Amino acid sequence: MGTVNGHDHPSGSGVVRRVNGPLVEVEGLDGIAMREVLGLGPQELAAEVVGIEADRATVQAYEYTGGLAPGHGAVSTREVLSGVLGPGLLGQAFDGLLRPLSSAQVWLTPERPTAHSGRQWSFVAGVEVGETVHEGQLIGTVPDSGAVEHRVLVPPGVHGVVGWVAGPEPRGAEGVVARVGETPVHLSQRWPVRRPRPFRARLSEVVPLHTGQRVLDLLYPLARGGAAAVPGGFGTGKTLLLQQIAKWSDADVIVYVGCGERGNEMADVLDELSRIADERTGGRLLDRTVIIANTSNMPMMAREASVHTGITVAEYYRDMGYDAVVIADSTSRWAESLREFANRNGDLPAEEGYPANLASELAAFYERAGRVVTLGGEQASATVVGAVSPAGGDLTEPVTTGTQRFVRSLWLLDRDLAYARHYPAVSWRGSFARDAEAVGAWRATHGDPEWAARRARATALLAEADRLAALAEIIGTGSLPGHERMVLLGGRLLRDAVLQQNALSPNDGFCSPEKGAALLGLVLDVVDACQERIEAGTAATTLEETDLGPVIRAREELGPRDAAGVARRRVEVLEMLGGLA
Repeated sequence: MGTVNGHDHPSGSGVVRRVNGPLVEVEGLDGIAMREVLGLGPQELAAEVVGIEADRATVQAYEYTGGLAPGHGAVSTREVLSGVLGPGLLGQAFDGLLRPLSSAQVWLTPERPTAHSGRQWSFVAGVEVGETVHEGQLIGTVPDSGAVEHRVLVPPGVHGVVGWVAGPEPRGAEGVVARVGETPVHLSQRWPVRRPRPFRARLSEVVPLHTGQRVLDLLYPLARGGAAAVPGGFGTGKTLLLQQIAKWSDADVIVYVGCGERGNEMADVLDELSRIADERTGGRLLDRTVIIANTSNMPMMAREASVHTGITVAEYYRDMGYDAVVIADSTSRWAESLREFANRNGDLPAEEGYPANLASELAAFYERAGRVVTLGGEQASATVVGAVSPAGGDLTEPVTTGTQRFVRSLWLLDRDLAYARHYPAVSWRGSFARDAEAVGAWRATHGDPEWAARRARATALLAEADRLAALAEIIGTGSLPGHERMVLLGGRLLRDAVLQQNALSPNDGFCSPEKGAALLGLVLDVVDACQERIEAGTAATTLEETDLGPVIRAREELGPRDAAGVARRRVEVLEMLGGLA
């Protein structure tokens, strides 16, 4: 028997023959399989088999390979790359292989323990001896394991009669809490990160995910279980927008994957989440968040595993009946790790040097999102939001164009809006939401039948205002007829009073659906009132010089849920406009 990172495994050893960064060639291992995990060298560095030819295997190392040399040993674990899923994930930070960072030493070593080593947990049984259970059914709960209730379920593929149930005494994460037939049920379980977790059925009904960001919720909504991409160049506000979604979306569990980004950004995420009070639980927002950090100075191939680890953790909580959101920042860095390894391996490069299977890899990640009926019969979801960081802001590069094929919403960030200090810098020219019609139907049956009509009017107003702005640059605004000048005024009000949002404002960082609908309705009603005054003979200049500051300031002066205050301001502004000569 040998060990890799503290785990025993069957004997089976080979020899390292070639080392090229994270690419290592090993020979002499009999019976190995694709995606099997090996231990390389004296430190038994974790590595994964990605190619086999006769008795020689090509593996990708998930640790820094400095010091690894030809002639060193290689040991097979007879396992695929798996994460330990159980209590203790929430509120903590992990690397791409789901090993803890929160409790790790300053200088990381390959010998780090698993996520649950040394911690003792209580267990509250939810079934009785003699009861017949099926896969996915609740066995019991683990108190004090995070801000949401941790549920222990019958593992997939297991069913039968409960023969024994544990008492409340503390036990480790590997401890057995029940026995179903002849199968022990542990507090934690190992699950291959590349294998989607099973469910009963995928739901087709669209239910919107509220992000708290008006430009997304009002114009480009995302459904629970959907996938969204956020492409944008440097400085356009991708990370801040993703952090806002993590802080304010109405999901039960957030999985934040920092993939190849700067370490100080991940430190900021941890700091902010630990300081923000969670309205839902009364505790810290961090207590229902899992952080997976593979920063730019961590081993390159661990980035490749981190996105799969993140979606696996989200599926784990989805199976408990929760709505989980995976935020991946950024999938471009993940794709770059695929490109680097493929080039080292001598694979035939496709467009811009990326591997030919880039589209398949993107699909394997985004298609794991979904709103489903779990094995236990609950309706739950795993939603994916991925940032794309194209080099030089080139939105025609392969990762951006490939991602658009697999997502339901695209939130394109505009450099000009960002430079104009308009945040979130989501472009209304290039963004889309494929589920907008279905979301409108859902809103209509849940108390807001005007949602779709308001959205249609807003997008049409923005498009017409952009067209007229280009024309006004040529002939001058004063040469336009009055009703077209009111369209320009309406476009400015819509951008400044609704779509723009101040992430640092306690009133404007988050916006409820009711306040967002009220603000959009306020702007549209003001535009209609201005058009009526034009028809009544009021000069366009008079309306343009009228103080409409109360409309613009409403988003920051009124509370995040104060739709009634917006309604009162609407009455005041319309009365003022009605009194103009």
